[in-house]
Amino acid sequence: MRRNSRSVLVVHPGAELFGSDRMLLESVKGLQEARFHVTVALPSDGPLVSELTEMGAPVEIVPMLVLRKQLLTPRGWPMLLRTALQGFVAAWRMLGRRRPAAVYVSTIIIPQWPLLARLRGARSISHVHEAERSGSRWINRLLYLPHLASQRVLVNSKFSQETIRWALPALARRSEVVYNGVASPSHSTPPREPLEGALRLLYMGRLSPRKGVDLVLDAAELLHRRGRHTKVTLLGTAFAGYEWYEDQLREQAADGETEVEFAGFHTEVWPFLAQADILLVPSRTDEPFGNTAVEGILAQRPVVASNSSGLREAAGGYPTSRLVRPDDAQSIADALVEIADLWPLIVEDLPASRKRALRRHAPHVYRAAIARACTAGTSPGDLTERTS
Repeated sequence: MRRNSRSVLVVHPGAELFGSDRMLLESVKGLQEARFHVTVALPSDGPLVSELTEMGAPVEIVPMLVLRKQLLTPRGWPMLLRTALQGFVAAWRMLGRRRPAAVYVSTIIIPQWPLLARLRGARSISHVHEAERSGSRWINRLLYLPHLASQRVLVNSKFSQETIRWALPALARRSEVVYNGVASPSHSTPPREPLEGALRLLYMGRLSPRKGVDLVLDAAELLHRRGRHTKVTLLGTAFAGYEWYEDQLREQAADGETEVEFAGFHTEVWPFLAQADILLVPSRTDEPFGNTAVEGILAQRPVVASNSSGLREAAGGYPTSRLVRPDDAQSIADALVEIADLWPLIVEDLPASRKRALRRHAPHVYRAAIARACTAGTSPGDLTERTS
């Protein structure tokens, strides 16, 4: 079978519709707009499949080694070896059957694909969406190491790039920053004014301890003690195996005085942002970027985010956002009070913040950068120059 110079195999480790999954959709759109023939390989079925199918991108479900934390413990080693072997065979066969000119590897937790792509004669492009500077340098190095086999390495923030430099300088020297393209409604709903009644707080994302969702409830209770009533909406679900944390959040909500809505998962976030006053992004640990924070700014809502990692790049520099100490409910509460007290001035600045976010995170700019990365002959630096 002859290799098609315009064919790209896109490989991704999940099939949900959270941050990196949504960026995968934008990446596929970019490749399609550049007239590449795109096939997507996923390890399982899920809502992402129907989104890709609607876009006209063929999807194949194949066994795949996906590095999850449970596989990296002694108890998980037998499954690690088994899935590594199954994934190797499946990837080798698929690459031989499809013969893509390029393989776009989304995230670092599917480590077999860059090397196998090279062995099969395809160009490999790794897109790094993970960065945990607070973790072990050696573990980070091991996770990044397989991606030295890729000819191009894209990262979603300067923080991610610096984390790679800290763990594996050789890979960082070949990496290029491409900020996430974040979709926005053509018209956002202006915030309510005046700010009367309960303050409506929104959290969007996974319900997990590292995301600091419990801090939202703690901050709301602190405001209640100050005589400022709040209503909290939690938009998202827990990872499989983390159901205990959602149960804990429900117990915490039941024990408090704040009205809390567990809204579950929804693919469309804009209606929830339209009903909210302030968006919270209270991550305890490092985030490579912060799509959710950008979505809040695009929706003309003030954002309170942790002052750490890639969240500084996503939410920093806007007059309508506040960066607070990580893992500190009191800091979150203080920022909420400040925003509420300055509400007329904040509202006045929201349209300008939205315009800046639209320029900085325009999806068409992101999509074009992905397409260039998958085009033979482009040189390192092209993407950074055109997307910074």
